[in-house]
Amino acid sequence: MTTLTLPGTLDSLGAIAKYVMEAAQTAGLDKKAAYKLRLAVDEIASNIIIHGYEEAHLEGAIDLSADINESSLTIIIEDTGAKYDPYETVAVEEEQLKKPLDERPIGGLGVYLAIQGVDKYLFERVGNRNRNIFVVNC
Repeated sequence: MTTLTLPGTLDSLGAIAKYVMEAAQTAGLDKKAAYKLRLAVDEIASNIIIHGYEEAHLEGAIDLSADINESSLTIIIEDTGAKYDPYETVAVEEEQLKKPLDERPIGGLGVYLAIQGVDKYLFERVGNRNRNIFVVNC
């Protein structure tokens, strides 16, 4: 599939979801796997836009690409926003899971659930770019 470049704004989330679902259909993912992938990409893309661009007072684009082979679908999101490593958030969220429900902060579990919803997730900082890689086995 061709790379999709979109503005790093919340208005782009619909187009991102559509791209992911088209890639999932092309790869032959079942509905459950496609849904989990879309949810994971949406969560990370939302965090890129909110934390990497809006809160950092930056503007930029999000590049989305898909690689489909016989055994997996890989979705890659790249951006030039402020560094936002989801793994740093997950460590905090895993600690929160150990607390009683009434002691946990509201929200904040999206990244944890996103990463758990795909077969493999990687974050890389390459130069001034963030790269988020999602892999779902077919």
